[in-house]
Amino acid sequence: MSTAAIEVDGLARHYGEREALSGVSLALEQGQTLVVFGPNGAGKTTLLRVLATLLRPHEGEVRVLGSRVPEESWAVRGRIGLLGHEPLLYRELTARENLSFHARLHGVMPERIEQVLTAVRMGDRAEEPLRTLSRGMVQRVAVARAVLHDPELLLLDEPRSNLDPAAVELVEPLIGAASGRTRVICSHDPGGGLAEADLVLGLREGQAAMLAPAAAVDAEAVAELYR
Repeated sequence: MSTAAIEVDGLARHYGEREALSGVSLALEQGQTLVVFGPNGAGKTTLLRVLATLLRPHEGEVRVLGSRVPEESWAVRGRIGLLGHEPLLYRELTARENLSFHARLHGVMPERIEQVLTAVRMGDRAEEPLRTLSRGMVQRVAVARAVLHDPELLLLDEPRSNLDPAAVELVEPLIGAASGRTRVICSHDPGGGLAEADLVLGLREGQAAMLAPAAAVDAEAVAELYR
């Protein structure tokens, strides 16, 4: 039996005439980290959204945590944590209200809300509307939302954006390698990305220009994707 957390074979996804992904294939084992590099428009976010079951593939086969996507998306959605460019939070609600909403969706107990708020050090600001908070604070709440239901798989799109060094250190136990979760991370940081990757995917114009173990890739090879 396969131990792969993610299996992608010949994935294609297009928007009208524009092909966002074409012929992408990869396999990621449970507990490993895939880091995806590539310039803006290369297809990184589209790949993440397909894996998150938010977009349907137009061609190819995709399995996430053993379930076929999109046919069995219902079986896997509650096992995925997504942290994208958009925080997926309501600006008019407080941090606690936002997390309470997501807790009800996932059947999470109220104690878990307090646990993650404490972990990102937002307990003392939890009653303030998100629109009054800094971008860094909102990102910390978004991290709390992504891990609230203790997902097996984390899909992270530049997860440390808007975070200062102290906040980065704060969220590492939740979304870093120490979390023990399978992770897919979209990154523009060759050094930092390679340091936490087991497998590297380089996308260019929707195609896999690179797919290799991180130990076989250096920062210069990643930089070449952007030229």
